[in-house]
Amino acid sequence: MLIENTALAHDRKANSGKRPRSKRTGKSDSGGNAAPKAARSASSEKKREPPQRAQSDAPFGSILFPAGCEQLRNETGEMPECFTDLNLDQVIAAVIAKQDATVLQPFFYSTYRDAEILRYRQDVFRELANDDLRSSVTSFCERMNRVRLELGYAKKIQYKCHRQVVIFRAIRIYCQSIETLASEFRNFDLISEGFLGFRRHLEKYRSSEEFAELVEEARDLQERLSTVQYSMLVHGGKVTVRKYASERDYSAIVLDQFKRFRTETNQETERKPRDTESMNHIEEGILDLVGKLYPEIFSALQDYLRRHDRFIDETMALFDREIQFYLTLLAYIAPIKQKGLAFCIPEISASDRAGFACESFDLALAAKLVGEKQGVICNDFHLDGPERMIVVSGPNQGGKTTFARMFGQLHFLAGLGCPVPGRKAKLFLADQIFTHFEREEDISNLRGKLEDELVRLHETIEAMTDDSVVILNEIFNSTSLQDQIFLSRRILEAILATDALCVCVTFIDELSSLNEKTVSMVSTVVPEDPATRTFRIVRKPADGLAYALSLAERRKVTHEQLLKRIPR
Repeated sequence: MLIENTALAHDRKANSGKRPRSKRTGKSDSGGNAAPKAARSASSEKKREPPQRAQSDAPFGSILFPAGCEQLRNETGEMPECFTDLNLDQVIAAVIAKQDATVLQPFFYSTYRDAEILRYRQDVFRELANDDLRSSVTSFCERMNRVRLELGYAKKIQYKCHRQVVIFRAIRIYCQSIETLASEFRNFDLISEGFLGFRRHLEKYRSSEEFAELVEEARDLQERLSTVQYSMLVHGGKVTVRKYASERDYSAIVLDQFKRFRTETNQETERKPRDTESMNHIEEGILDLVGKLYPEIFSALQDYLRRHDRFIDETMALFDREIQFYLTLLAYIAPIKQKGLAFCIPEISASDRAGFACESFDLALAAKLVGEKQGVICNDFHLDGPERMIVVSGPNQGGKTTFARMFGQLHFLAGLGCPVPGRKAKLFLADQIFTHFEREEDISNLRGKLEDELVRLHETIEAMTDDSVVILNEIFNSTSLQDQIFLSRRILEAILATDALCVCVTFIDELSSLNEKTVSMVSTVVPEDPATRTFRIVRKPADGLAYALSLAERRKVTHEQLLKRIPR
């Protein structure tokens, strides 16, 4: 049987184919360097005008760091210690779920106090609000991902000719990706320093002799490969491959003869596209024989691949990785925004501790509730003048802990340069975020619950600075009320003495009025039905009402109700 194959070089699809003791971010001043903080913040605190076109000719290096700040990059693969308490571990896990975690995690784990870096990122986020721009960049990343998949697939191929064809296909996809992106970027009215710098690099690279040679030689090779025609003679278990000599093509005749044996199921299968992601060993062997029939063409292909073994531009590859920081977060918050919840680019400061947030919410909880088609309650806060500490009291299960998590999440996201939950916000850039939430006893340290809590809080007090944010959630519940009041007051006074920002969730009303730095906020209930929580946290003096009795009555577990239910 003689079968003609006149399209050797056709495209194929690619293979898609410790919870630490003290909860803090562990990051400070662009990677822990406290000395340059004052110098940098002095210049970066000035109100910055929107970047102008063609103002800067500095070489583009990163979409995450402005020119001159790349040396401040200090990314870590270790999860910040505050993440679990703030539920940020859930948020970031969902954000990067479909990406390479080892690449993206460091971007989301590393905060910076440099306002220049963070405003650079904020401008990129603003720019990506343009649907066309975001779509263009997303498509580029998808094509680059296909290039990586092709190259990864090529490493698994044993037959030389097949491996060369796959790598060549990856190069062609890459060239097309660069040319398409450059063409699209000419039509965008860009204003952010990040995208303006990237476009300059993109145009320069696309116009370079290196890229022109890569494209032109690939085009010539493709034309030569498209002339390759061969025939196969199948006899028993033997396949003979030779150059095509205008023999009759029996493929259509064979298919027609077997047409009568097709069932409905087979016809459905036939209509499905053939899996072209790989070749079996027979196809690979045939391709190697074709390579021997056309030695000049395949020798030219081998030489081309040798000379362009590192064909991906390093800056383009870095952009492809770093832009996922923006795209993945925007994709995560998109369904939340569709439900009417607001996100904003916050005003940030590394020196002014006065701050606020309007209509904000716990991001992790919002994502869960939106997925379950439930409503989300938003809350506000503000700290003015000397105010540094919010003491949240009120009934149990009223949203106090959620409010505390929201406060911590806002400040961490601001330190990444990200949009934050809320209609409007102004936030302080913290050097570290410390959290202290109740946890089960650890028998391995041979300490009781109270002693363990004291040890962890002592570590926090020793490590925090006046630029830190501290989140305390119902501390010292394991001791008597008198001791709880005494110990809690000592801890809060130590925090207030440093001028750090703090949220303290407590049932102790006395803590809400320690001094002029303290603000009282209370979780509220429906006045007509005290057992029903509104989950709204409002700024007002602590009222001492826990409404435990009304909640017990609703659940029918008051003393009198239990006595009636217990048989005598």
